[in-house]
Amino acid sequence: MKQPILDEYPSLTIEKSSVENSVEPLRLGQKIKGIRSQLGLTLEEASQRTGLARSTLSKIENEQISPTFQAMQKLASGLDIDMPQLFAPPKKVGASGRRDVTLNNQGKLHPTTTYEHELLATKMSQKRMMPFKSFVHARSFNEFQGWVRHDGEEFLLILSGEVLFFSEFYEPLSLGEGDSVYYDANMGHALISTSAMDAQILWVTAK
Repeated sequence: MKQPILDEYPSLTIEKSSVENSVEPLRLGQKIKGIRSQLGLTLEEASQRTGLARSTLSKIENEQISPTFQAMQKLASGLDIDMPQLFAPPKKVGASGRRDVTLNNQGKLHPTTTYEHELLATKMSQKRMMPFKSFVHARSFNEFQGWVRHDGEEFLLILSGEVLFFSEFYEPLSLGEGDSVYYDANMGHALISTSAMDAQILWVTAK
């Protein structure tokens, strides 16, 4: 007997399942634990502020018992929140469907004296990351006007060639094809090629 179409297409099965389970359970204990964590309180500190026993709080957070209305009042008062906050449904996170494709060598060029950048995914606005490929022209740290630094964190992957990675608080680091490094971009940094040909790297800067 032929199976229903949902069995033939897993993506449709997932979609059907997601619709059927679109209403998330409240999970009050997790909600309370999340609020306590955001406030930076230990169970002991929350116990002192709410007047509830530490063991009781632990059982509530682990969904082992349901808090009474009186306990809820103590929690709201001790954690300095409004009672409705404890019952607010969890926020649903849906896929935005955003996508931006950059074909090979079709990025936006941005040359400098030390690097030749190719910016990727340039059609997408308000990105949380900025990816780009670069050829490293610099051969000496002296070619830079001091340290390069900017907000955010950065990841680089050596696509070809070899480089020397300078960073403000560490010794220079030799990197070759396939090597990578993730670092705080507020820390001074710079990159020079040490191979015969200019090294090519993938850079991703995150806010």
